[in-house]
Parts: sequence; structure tokens; C-alpha cells
Amino acid sequence: MADNIFLLALTIIFLYMNLIYVLSLIKKNASIVDIAWGAGFVLVTVSGLFFSTFEQHPAEPRKILTAVLVTIWGIRLSWHIYRRNKGKPEDFRYAAWRRKWGKIFALRSYFQIFLLQGFFMYLIVLPGLLIIRDRVGPLNYLDFLGLIVWLTGFFFEATADAQLKRFKKNPENKGKLITTGLWRYSRHPNYFGEAVMWWGIFLIGLNVSGGWLGLVSPLTITVLLIRVSGVPLLEKKYLGSPAFEAYKAATSAFFPLLPKKRKGDSGSEKSSSD
Repeated sequence: MADNIFLLALTIIFLYMNLIYVLSLIKKNASIVDIAWGAGFVLVTVSGLFFSTFEQHPAEPRKILTAVLVTIWGIRLSWHIYRRNKGKPEDFRYAAWRRKWGKIFALRSYFQIFLLQGFFMYLIVLPGLLIIRDRVGPLNYLDFLGLIVWLTGFFFEATADAQLKRFKKNPENKGKLITTGLWRYSRHPNYFGEAVMWWGIFLIGLNVSGGWLGLVSPLTITVLLIRVSGVPLLEKKYLGSPAFEAYKAATSAFFPLLPKKRKGDSGSEKSSSD
């Protein structure tokens, strides 16, 4: 019966993404899916924990730890995106698809945005499901290693988001690129942090039977952020900007690294603007 948790997760994700899809049609704003992303993981993980406990699988420390980590990440991310998008028009990426797809946007977005994100949600939450499904023992070194990795990722994502928010609040920075703080070492330190957190949960999942299957989670989120929906889509609108091209040439796209020196640099930190 423990394997029913995977069917439960699929059912919850399917119903949840359909609900968000309907709301997007009502609001005529597909970017609400970004707000729903983190909260969806919380819903699936917490539901799985209750289901597992109901089936006489005690809510042991490892299960509780996993649920807490996913909940902290998911609620912070959804709340951050909600506050960032509140009162603003549809995100430029979805708006571009709306123009490009025209009359078939409603149908195509259902499959290509909402159901597809639901599929990726299932893959990424897998190590959490494996942990919750299993009868696990006491915490050990893998749990603490995973927690340290997760905390590192959380620091990068939360700190980078806070730095960007403060930067945008300053009227003097209008039209400029943030190249300070964590953004000096990575063009997307928040994306890096998000991927690292799921590598941490994967490490925790190695304690349970079949835990290695959870490798699909951090691999999926890392590839998505680097190659698909993260870095490429966000940077597309900056292509051709001299300031961005200079920043791009000096700064790692994802993994935090010391910035490369450009011609004329004296070694001091610089900021660039559009």
C-alpha cells in the first residue's frame, strides 16, 4: 500500500495544475503558475506525509525533516513571486507565447505550460516521496550532509532574491543590471540556490530503499534552470544590450565563480546599466 503515495502525488498534482489553469483563464494571466509552483510541492509533500502516517508508517525524524525543508522552500518561493508579481501584467515570457500562439493559446498552454510543469513537479518531488514512503531509521551523516547542502542552497536563493528586491526598490537603479552581492559571482545565484536545495534533499533520500532513483530530481531542476526555462528564457530579453554582454562575458551564468577581469578593469567592483 505504501506505493499508493506515488499515485496520490500524481492525482494531487493533476488536480492542482488543472485548478491553476482554470484560474489563469479567469484572470487571463498564465504567469500565476509561477506563484503556484512552490506551493504545489508543499501540498504534495505534506499530503504524502499525512497519507503515510495514516497507513501506519510513523512520521519519523527524516520524514518530518524532508517535509519541513520542502515547506520552507515552497512557501518562501511562492510568497516571494506573489509579492513580486502583484499588480503587474502577465510575465513577458508568457505574454510572448500568448501573442505567438494566438487563438490556440488556451489549449496549448494547458499542455505546454500547466501539465508540463505538473510533470516536472512530479519528477522533482520524487526523493521526498521516496523518503516519506519508506520505513526509515534514525538520522545519520547523510541527513546532516543533505541539510548542510540544502541550507547552502537556501542561503543563495533567499539572499539573491532579497538583494535583487532591494536593488529594484532604489529609483537610481532603474534600467540597470544588478552586478553586486551574489550577483557578482553568478548571473543567476537564485537559480543556483534552488538547484542546490534539491541536491540536498536527494542526499537525504539516499538513506531509503531505492533512494538513488531520486537522482532524477536534482538533474531535472538543474537542466531546466540552465538549459530550458531558467537562464535562456530570462536572458533572451537582454541579448544585444552592451551592458548585459559585458556582464555576461565577465560573470558565470549559474555556478558562482570569481568574475573575469575585463579590459580596463582595475579589480574594483563595477555595476553595469542598460
